[in-house]
Order: sequence, then structure tokens, then C-alpha cells
Amino acid sequence: MTTRLNPYLGFKDNAREAMNFYQSVFGGELALSTFGEFQASEDASEQEKIMHGMLTSESGLVLMGADTPNGMSYTPGDNYSVSLSGEDDAELRGYWEKLSDGGTVTVPLEKAPWGDTFGMCTDKFGVAWLVNIAGAQQ
Repeated sequence: MTTRLNPYLGFKDNAREAMNFYQSVFGGELALSTFGEFQASEDASEQEKIMHGMLTSESGLVLMGADTPNGMSYTPGDNYSVSLSGEDDAELRGYWEKLSDGGTVTVPLEKAPWGDTFGMCTDKFGVAWLVNIAGAQQ
């Protein structure tokens, strides 16, 4: 898989509804994972919320989205980030180093519960980035 750059939308308690809507618009395959599936939250009210959603259209469009956890701020209009994902560890770590330099690391780039290496940062211009390096494929 080549490295991909995708929009990542944040929602407040309605990511499932929103991502299903976008699927009705663009078609394609929708994959949704909850916070509960990955034991990513101890808050009982978050277990069924969407931790990660990814819509891939037949024409190759990719849109990602998730519910904002209760402990994080949510401001409509600022509820987006840019996702970099792929398998090239060196390439993606290089992007991570450059994007986080002078910015703020919100989630360190490290092994995630789903088996990939994942991190979140905000660059020095205020743009939020997610970097996901695919783990060893089965």
C-alpha cells in the first residue's frame, strides 16, 4: 500500500450516522470500529461510539471520521484533521518528525491497540495530523 493523505472528520456522538450518510452519497465500503472493541475508553458512555470510521468509494475516494471522546474538546468548524497512513515506516516516521517539530504531540507515535503504530500531533500552523503506520500484515 502506498502512503495516503486523507481528510479525517470529528463528530460529537453522531459519527455512525454521519459516516452512513456519506456512504449514501459516495457509495463504497464503510468500516466502523467502536471504542469498546479496542478497549480504548473506560467511560461506559463511549463504548458504542465510533473510534474510527473509514469509507472507501469504488472510485478511490477515502473519508475517515470518528466521535470525539468526552474528555476532548469539540468545536464545529475545527473538527477536522489530516490522516497520513501506509506501510512505509521510514517515510511516515520522517513525515511525523517534520510535522511535530515545533508543534504539539497529542498522542505519541507508538504501538496502538489495533496493531499499527499511531500518533497525533498539531503542527506549528495549528493543523491536526494523524499518522498510522500499518503493522505486520497476516
